[in-house]
Amino acid sequence: MQNIPSKIASLNWESITESMHQNGFAIIPNMLNNEQCENLKENYSNSALYRKTVIMERYRFGLGEYKYFNYPLPDLIQSIRTGIYPKLAPIANTWMKALNINTVFPENHTELLEQCHANKQLKATVLILKYGQSGFNTLHQDLYGDVYFPIQIVLFLNEPDEDFTGGEFVLTQQMPRAQSKVIVLKPKKGDVLVFTTNFRPVKGTKGYYRVNMKHGVSEIHSGERHTLGIIFHDALS
Repeated sequence: MQNIPSKIASLNWESITESMHQNGFAIIPNMLNNEQCENLKENYSNSALYRKTVIMERYRFGLGEYKYFNYPLPDLIQSIRTGIYPKLAPIANTWMKALNINTVFPENHTELLEQCHANKQLKATVLILKYGQSGFNTLHQDLYGDVYFPIQIVLFLNEPDEDFTGGEFVLTQQMPRAQSKVIVLKPKKGDVLVFTTNFRPVKGTKGYYRVNMKHGVSEIHSGERHTLGIIFHDALS
């Protein structure tokens, strides 16, 4: 996976950081090529890779299914997870400082996982999601335990309006004492979306305040949609 570290290093992280501070999300185009997207989708049926399958309808999470990867993660996914984390940790630490939260995230991903494991969060959280016609995902946050990293990423494995219609990525932003703001995004195949897991700071007249955010997927009108979610912390179960 030599091309992944070089791709990550070559990105304009100043621009990505600014977008995260201003919006709570950033889109990185063309992280994966077509072959990598297709291989991830083809391996959806390889049960040896996964520890758990969730039928979303059973838990009223939506309509579709997803599978949690087992450790060790495939090389491509491991390379992205460990390579992007150090670029996001400074953003997360800036947010914690702005909101006066006494949390400092380590510079490398291994140390974050050590914190998870000390809290008995031992399960891999990377997952691949599959939706068909009428599928959707309700608004939620991916926390999985008391130790969690406030930023995560999603890799898009299908081309919108070609492989599927509908299925937009939805973010909601709850401002204090105000109605929610809805953000609708439509990344392309191979793109990565970086976004906040649960909250971010927003500057007001009296300093920074906390804005809570959730994410989900709108209804699929036709076709099939796959995404790969990379959460940086591990889970209790």
